Amino acid sequence: MGGFEGGDEGGFWGDDQISKWMDKHNTKKKSTHRTNSDIEKNGSVYSIKAHAKVNIFLKITGHKDGYHTLTSRFMRVEDLYDTITFVPCKCEIFTVEGCEGVPLESNTIYKAYKALLAYTDELDILNFFKEHKVVVTKQIPSQAGLGGGSSDAAAFMRLVKEVCNLIISTKELAKIGSTIGADLPFFIYNYPSANVSGFGEVVEPFEEEPLRLELYTPNLGCDTTVVYKTFKQHLFNDINPNTFQGWEKLDSKTLLQTIKDPTSLNDLYAAAIIAYPTLEREHNKGWFFSGSGSTFFTFHTSL
Repeated sequence: MGGFEGGDEGGFWGDDQISKWMDKHNTKKKSTHRTNSDIEKNGSVYSIKAHAKVNIFLKITGHKDGYHTLTSRFMRVEDLYDTITFVPCKCEIFTVEGCEGVPLESNTIYKAYKALLAYTDELDILNFFKEHKVVVTKQIPSQAGLGGGSSDAAAFMRLVKEVCNLIISTKELAKIGSTIGADLPFFIYNYPSANVSGFGEVVEPFEEEPLRLELYTPNLGCDTTVVYKTFKQHLFNDINPNTFQGWEKLDSKTLLQTIKDPTSLNDLYAAAIIAYPTLEREHNKGWFFSGSGSTFFTFHTSL
């Protein structure tokens, strides 16, 4: 008997019940596709939106080579995004503005730049950034489980591909991005919703109605490394794949309406509470937890 944990209903659901839910809730779908509509050009200035994401569910599936594997539903947040802009400027070195307090070597955009140079050996990239600087307009909070740094790096890579006419596939770009961070492939593929698995490198688009999301980020940052280490130390041995079997087949609205418990939906929530005890006081009933935190989210039925 397979299935997924029924949240407030308790117990497990079999494959036949999953099929019934899919038939009931997935009858109307919008086509899921990548889009470059968020790239804009104004004279010699280029810009792109770097959207935030939430994790509808996030389950740890194992640990290999020092990293956790997972299965998760990522959903793009349409109305929360940073903006990456390439502005004409004579630059002796690669220049990023708008990321104050982050050393250049630690900046995900700089890492993406170096990775693109190493993979393509394109002088066009090197020359372009002697004539342009990168300006980041931040809206996505840091250490919030929304993927801001990864989204910025992925958007940067997509924009470089466009402005430098790189002959490189999206799959190749995602492979390069995966060397920088686990969330980058999702942002590079630019799907509104996707099932993500493995180390984050397996990204499968999921066609569903977009959810109208509301976010709440407390004045508290959660260090992703700390949360994952806490999970491995305290919770890793409790992994049970049978409790989330079949979740990847169900639309996000059904999952959130059915399971309801943020701890059941996101394995990292319990770890985040252990690492940051004050976080639990920030949680309101009916809200869910994204990634390694610290953002909570809820949804409203689309009109």
